[in-house]
Amino acid sequence: MNWAAFTSAEPDLAKTVEERFGAFTHHVLATLRKDGSPRTTGLEVRFLHGELWLGMMPDSLKARDLHRDPRFCLQANPGEGQSMGGGDVRISGHAREVTDPGTKAAYGEEVKPPEPFHLFRTELTEVVRTSVEDEKYLVLQVWKPGQPLRTIKRT
Repeated sequence: MNWAAFTSAEPDLAKTVEERFGAFTHHVLATLRKDGSPRTTGLEVRFLHGELWLGMMPDSLKARDLHRDPRFCLQANPGEGQSMGGGDVRISGHAREVTDPGTKAAYGEEVKPPEPFHLFRTELTEVVRTSVEDEKYLVLQVWKPGQPLRTIKRT
C-alpha cells in the first residue's frame, strides 16, 4: 500500500504525519545490516505524487541494506526540547528501488538531489502516532493496511 492509499484510508492521520515530517528536514531511518542488527541513519524524505520517497547517496550503507532486505522504519525528527508538537510519528514498510529513468528524472527535476542517487518508493505496513492527551493519557494511533485505525489510551 502506497502513501496515496493510506491518505485515502486515513486522511486525518496522514495529514498529521506529513506535518510532523514537514516540520524538520532530517529524520531517522532504521534498516537491517547484513548480520540482521539494526542500523539507524539520518535521511530526508519527500511526499510527492501520492508516494513517500526515500532518496540516498549511491552505495550508501542504508541503500545496500535496503537492497538486501527492504524492510525499514522511519521516525520523524522529534524536534528540540520535550514538546514533540504533533506527537511522535513512525512509518514502517518495505522500500523498493526505482530504476525507471523517467521516474527518477521526474523526481530529480522536482527535488534536485545531488546526482547520482538511489531512489526508493515505499510500501507501508504500519503507521504509528504517539501523543499525550490532556497531560494524562498516552495515546497511540496504530494503522495497518486492511485494518481499521486503532486508538489506545494509557495512563
